[in-house]
Amino acid sequence: MRLASYITHGRSGFGAVVGTGVVDMRLRMGPRFPTLLDVLREGALDELRAGAAGVRPDYPLSEVRFLPPVVGPEKILCVGVNYAGRSDEYQDPAHDAKYPNLFFRAPGSLTGHLEPLVRPRESEQLDYEGEIALVIGKRGRRIPVEEALSHVAGYTLCNEGTVRDWLRHGSRNITPGKNFDASGSLGPWIVTADEIDPGVPMRLTTRVNGEMRQDATTASMIFGFAELIAYASVFTTLVPGDVIVTGTPVGAGARFEPPRWLEPGDVVEVAVPEIGVLRNEVIDEP
Repeated sequence: MRLASYITHGRSGFGAVVGTGVVDMRLRMGPRFPTLLDVLREGALDELRAGAAGVRPDYPLSEVRFLPPVVGPEKILCVGVNYAGRSDEYQDPAHDAKYPNLFFRAPGSLTGHLEPLVRPRESEQLDYEGEIALVIGKRGRRIPVEEALSHVAGYTLCNEGTVRDWLRHGSRNITPGKNFDASGSLGPWIVTADEIDPGVPMRLTTRVNGEMRQDATTASMIFGFAELIAYASVFTTLVPGDVIVTGTPVGAGARFEPPRWLEPGDVVEVAVPEIGVLRNEVIDEP
């Protein structure tokens, strides 16, 4: 099942994506569930699935404006330097593979599928990072590795856009460069966990204006999905709707000489066949 959040005809909603349309589940599930986040918090995915079964779409996808699949999650936790070769590309000896490198993003730093990525006025160094993201569906603290994947509601994609020169304004503080408004994106939808076998490597690609820039599989990850969930849940309680962005492979714009930063008019596409394609065009901040 593919689940999206969106605005259509001036009203926010969420629903099941069926073919080239969407079944409006906010309408069908009533006032108990104003958002998809509420469905996740109440553990009501089975109820949503039953309500969408055999129903014709209410709107074509062309009539919806995509929001991030989970609007207003409590936490967006991101993983840095988590694919083979990224440490060398990063050129930072402080990074090692003993533990995952983690940081948070604010919800407002990520926009939806087909929405513009905004290059801020303060920098021309906007970069792309294609990633797979996990959406948590079950609350947990100190989750054992062998139980971790049972806490995943589904999978989505992220362009973890980064303003590179703002990563080093402090000696160890990367937060500013990762949190400019609408500098990254999430979507286009969540594919529920029952439809994906995380034990089978997924191919992750990023294209800029059709040119392949990143191409790897999850077999190259240093820390797998279950390990990331288990580690993060040691220091923070994971709750339904939380998003874990699991890292990007080599090939970001910063690795080129000279660097190939994103410019207005560039189109970035992050793709995993089992999930879909997350597409955004870059604009300058008005």
